[in-house]
Amino acid sequence: MTPAVLYRDDAVLVIDKPAGLPVHRGPRGGPSVEDWLEALRFGKRRLPQPAHRLDADTAGCLVLGRTKPALAALGRAFAEGAVEKVYWAVVRGGPTAETGEIALPLAKRSSRGSGWRMVVDPAGAPARTAWRVLGRGDGRTWLELRPRTGRTHQLRVHCAATGWPILGDPVYGVAAPGGLALLARAVSIPALGVRAEAPVPDRMRALGVGM
Repeated sequence: MTPAVLYRDDAVLVIDKPAGLPVHRGPRGGPSVEDWLEALRFGKRRLPQPAHRLDADTAGCLVLGRTKPALAALGRAFAEGAVEKVYWAVVRGGPTAETGEIALPLAKRSSRGSGWRMVVDPAGAPARTAWRVLGRGDGRTWLELRPRTGRTHQLRVHCAATGWPILGDPVYGVAAPGGLALLARAVSIPALGVRAEAPVPDRMRALGVGM
């Protein structure tokens, strides 16, 4: 079963990646987006290739380049911050204000016992996330998150460090049966005319915060 195609032109694809599916095959094997690339070829000589990262636990918009020039153009757009990414998340608790920005530098830390994770560190790389409240209820808040930088696990660490971890986050919060309540809701690349929006998964709707 291949994922839904949210956007397609001669150069770019945007697919709706399910939660729990890694983009690339890991050393232990198992399903990944790479298993679907042949089905997403749509007559092209080359297999499409992911143009950016998306955590395995995160659902939603994943951009792929269908040609070498397209993949190069997408790489430049992401590197230059010319891609507008919008995420939706359900967090425990939440901010008292309606809008704001988190600006906390992040660094990677590793240990033999627990592996690696990202942490807030004054000496780390700058990281900024704009947020807006979309709904509240039952001790939870539905947030729109717009990353202004592209650090690994940025949204997850920023929300947890600010006191409102994303529901179901096994690394920076508390695991839950429904999984991580984080959706790559929309992506826009104006220079390439790309715009796509992913539907809200049923597991997130079931959290009852107005989605």
